[in-house]
Amino acid sequence: MPRRLALLVVPLAVACNDERPQSSATAATTALTSTPGPDLTTDGAPTTGPTGTGPADTTGTTAATTGDLSASATGTTGTATGEPACPADTVVCDGDTAQVCDGAGGFKGEEACPGVCVPGLGCAECVPGDSQCQGLDLEVCNDAGTGFEVRETCDELQGLTCDAPSGACVGACAGLGPSYIGCDYFPTVLQQLDLYNQAPKDIFAVAVANTADEPADVTITRGPDQVAQFTVAPTSVQVVDLPWIASLTQGSGPSVLIKDSAYRLRSTRPVTVYQYNPLAATTTNDASLLLPVNTWTGNYVVASWPAWGGLVGFYAVVAREDGTTVSLLPSATGGAVLAGGGVAADGTGVVAMNAGDVLQVMTGSGDLTGTIVEADRPVQVFGGHECTYVPLDVGACDHLEESMFPLETLATEYVVVPPVQVPNDALDKAQVVRVIASEPGTTLTFSPDQPVNKFLAAAGDFVELTTTTAKFVVTADKKILVAQYMVGQSGGYGTSDPAMLLAVNPMQWRDNYLFHASTTWLANYVDIIAPLNAAVSVDGVAVGGWQPVGASQYQVAHVKLSNAGDGSHTITGDVGVGIGVYGVQNYGSYWYPGGLDLDLIAQ
Repeated sequence: MPRRLALLVVPLAVACNDERPQSSATAATTALTSTPGPDLTTDGAPTTGPTGTGPADTTGTTAATTGDLSASATGTTGTATGEPACPADTVVCDGDTAQVCDGAGGFKGEEACPGVCVPGLGCAECVPGDSQCQGLDLEVCNDAGTGFEVRETCDELQGLTCDAPSGACVGACAGLGPSYIGCDYFPTVLQQLDLYNQAPKDIFAVAVANTADEPADVTITRGPDQVAQFTVAPTSVQVVDLPWIASLTQGSGPSVLIKDSAYRLRSTRPVTVYQYNPLAATTTNDASLLLPVNTWTGNYVVASWPAWGGLVGFYAVVAREDGTTVSLLPSATGGAVLAGGGVAADGTGVVAMNAGDVLQVMTGSGDLTGTIVEADRPVQVFGGHECTYVPLDVGACDHLEESMFPLETLATEYVVVPPVQVPNDALDKAQVVRVIASEPGTTLTFSPDQPVNKFLAAAGDFVELTTTTAKFVVTADKKILVAQYMVGQSGGYGTSDPAMLLAVNPMQWRDNYLFHASTTWLANYVDIIAPLNAAVSVDGVAVGGWQPVGASQYQVAHVKLSNAGDGSHTITGDVGVGIGVYGVQNYGSYWYPGGLDLDLIAQ
């Protein structure tokens, strides 16, 4: 008769036999025990074995041999070479029974699990990596299998719900890409000349543009308090007034850390958000494109402006999470600070912040430009000035502000063009341009060449082109930040006083934009920078009147925007383009990037 061979039992990559959905973390080795396998002839031909007497060998690794194998079929975990398949003290699962291998082909202990059996762990409360929902809380089983822990609370103000099978919060605001379009923002009141931050005459406001094809429900809070709630119709804009925060906007120092002083704006659909400081004053204004929290990082270099006439240059840091630690590294010009809020007079400081806190750092002399801000959790950083001349000897005084781009999103090439004059918009308006190093030992190249220093020795060092209408491309061997400042009205370049813009590098340009230009302004423009031969439309009308940028591969067009409608405008292109949006009103002006992507760019 053919000899009966012992079944060679190998670990199977199957989950424990509980009825719960299994994550990939539950795939495990199961030892087959106690049940004889099929009869095998000495030539490897199978005979008919008992039906349903044991699990199938799903690994396909069991092999017959003509050798004399004498191991018992019951509890065997060996291999054809005699080596144990289950090392000593390895925990395997047979359904909800945990078994401990003895290393000799058997088990030295077993336990019936009241919960689940997890290979490698044994009896556990849950399978590591499995997820469940408790209301809006997404809970995930910890690595020890001892219980579920809250990984994320899905934000119903962003229209998010908990989905256990995917182990994620889901909704229109989930998984947004890195761009200026988002669902979670922190509008922030900043320093302003005290004569122009008094409601109801002057209004701090945000403009919310709905990029989606469905209504967006928007909620604005400050700390635990709801401030506003409204709905923005599809592809439209709504402007909402917000109260001034005196501790942030009034006076001229010292530096301050104010708890729960940033507003938080959340939407159930992706939107873009701009803040106006103030919205409709005729004298001192500016505006900022706000960046959604999913694009924030912990690394920034500041663009600001020197203290002037007893009024302060500033930068502000906004935290989105409790327990954020911010470290301040002043530049060569940024070591003279009005101490306060945890910041020393030399501009250094390590400051602990919680969600919604604002740290506003002000200089009574010197220039905060080039200061490095580092944080262990994502933060938002603004730079600007209370009210200043640009240049410092050309009137008149105007507010400056802009939201800084994270260092990770900066690049080594920028296209710089001046805005137009008003009322004669056939002429360029002069500007001051600063090129700021993010790393030491940065070398600059200008095309066409510009008469400035080309080497920046330290991180935070910068060069300044004063009162220029030049159009040029600046490149560097390390990442740089480029800031542009309108020259004051007394400089002879038309209506409006200083405003501030950050240039957007071509790697972050987009081929479509929805942006806002307040209809309360005398005149609004969008400057479009594009590769040569690009086809671009503004509000459905093809753009013409392109001007070359030196001998580069770029061109610029200045487009006056209609004040009809709600101030919502669209741009489409057959390639990515950069846009700057600005407006003038008597002596007032604002200037901001109309939008951008915020991809992480390697050095």
